[in-house]
Amino acid sequence: MTLPKRRRPTHPGEMLLMEFLQPRRITQVAAASAMGMPPNRINELIRGKRGITASSALKLSRFLDTTPEFWMNLQAKWELWHALDAERKAS
Repeated sequence: MTLPKRRRPTHPGEMLLMEFLQPRRITQVAAASAMGMPPNRINELIRGKRGITASSALKLSRFLDTTPEFWMNLQAKWELWHALDAERKAS
């Protein structure tokens, strides 16, 4: 897993919105309903207020025909980049 050096990785919620929901014209409410999730969970994910959990990764992968690893990798890259950034700023 290679992390970008000069820019933060894309948040999984941004990826969800821009690469999956908008191109398919799926609303957040429709996606949440289809996955059996509360709409506010999808909205918080898209706004970057929530991260991907293993359970969410499974639901997203089934709904969007991706893999759970895809979503978990996005989340891991996001979290690792922020941890490294915090270390750089602290030193």
